[in-house]
Amino acid sequence: MRFPIVIVVGLALLGCAERAPAQVQAAAAADTLVVSSDPELRALASSLLPDLAVRSGLELRGPVRLERRSRAELETFLVEKLAQEVPVERADRLAEAYALLGLVPEGFDLRATLLAVYTEQVAGFYDPVTTTLYVLDDQPQSALEALLVHELVHAIQDQWVDLDSITAFELGNDRRSAAQAAIEGHATLVMLEHTMNQMGSTEIDVVEMPMFAGQLRPALEGVRDQYPALGSAPRIIQESLLLPYVAGAAFVQAAWAARGSRVPLAEIMPASTEQVSLPTRFTSNPPDAPTEVRLTLSGSGAGSAEVLMEDVLGFAETRVLLEELGASASGADGWDGDRWALVEQTGTGSGTGTGVASGMSTRGVVWVTVFDSEAGRDRFVEMLRPRLSDLPARATLAAMAVDGRPVAMLRVGVQPEVEVALEGGRENGSAGRREGGEG
Repeated sequence: MRFPIVIVVGLALLGCAERAPAQVQAAAAADTLVVSSDPELRALASSLLPDLAVRSGLELRGPVRLERRSRAELETFLVEKLAQEVPVERADRLAEAYALLGLVPEGFDLRATLLAVYTEQVAGFYDPVTTTLYVLDDQPQSALEALLVHELVHAIQDQWVDLDSITAFELGNDRRSAAQAAIEGHATLVMLEHTMNQMGSTEIDVVEMPMFAGQLRPALEGVRDQYPALGSAPRIIQESLLLPYVAGAAFVQAAWAARGSRVPLAEIMPASTEQVSLPTRFTSNPPDAPTEVRLTLSGSGAGSAEVLMEDVLGFAETRVLLEELGASASGADGWDGDRWALVEQTGTGSGTGTGVASGMSTRGVVWVTVFDSEAGRDRFVEMLRPRLSDLPARATLAAMAVDGRPVAMLRVGVQPEVEVALEGGRENGSAGRREGGEG
């Protein structure tokens, strides 16, 4: 459940060291590095940018735009951005699908929750559309520098990679989440290295630091307590917001280490949250690319059925789903791709086989997951099947094969016949298979 609004989630808690006067560049340099109506911001950002560019592995291609805004202005901006990216119908259908999967409560107001989470944390952000970094006008100096160190990396990134296009909704939830993890992880890694080197006398290279992710997660876990709206949000939202900073930073570190240098962000863009969470599946040759799953409602027994919305849950969110249902997240270890669809179905007869009486309309979710092996699929099914009764509507789970690939199909609510087709991943497949009965 990833939304490409770039915000800061408590990273200022990690702090920045006070800068010695000798480390601040001459104010004249600000005119070539930063465009801003605020002289103080221009001077501070200009003193930071050269070091951040080097640590990012990216050269500055032009000046960065930077402006102060009031809290009311930033909150208005976020409200408008949320309205554009998560319109009411999309938010309602997404919340309905996630509720059927047991990830959020029934009737969950997704837009209100996201707005509360975003506005309680707002301190500043880089906006790829206006190519401007906005900061809250009442930030104390120490918090301002911590914010700038992180967000200036985004401004540098956007000179090399179109941040808006690689987090577009059309790419699907999991690929979008993976890209966001690379973006935020890259900025977090650079920020932490810069901060640690400001505090110490010995140069530290975070790429060579062992157990980096384990050190970072405790520092960010406190964010839940500091921000009540985030702390009270469903776990799927909490994890989707924290994943880019924690797993994303570890992913970029691993990718840089595997390449032996700080290669540009565009060269280490993951294709799935599986690659982010398990970096060896990205650094292997070739990388473990996810399988694309396509779903088509089919069969005379389906009555009148319509797909209202569909997307990819992804490896990371599959792990959360299993844990929310009381199973082990390791049940997702064999994941190789998935797709879910929110389906509206109208009965055409007695309802036999469809779960929908004649003339009645109801909704449900079909979720199909493909696995690396039969053992991985069977373990997933074994973990999930005893917990079907915990889902909010009648649920069935089927283990099957599509083009010789091991697949599991979960249907919650309506039980339409579905044709599954696979493309890419470990093996190519296109013919598909029709599946209709209970598992």
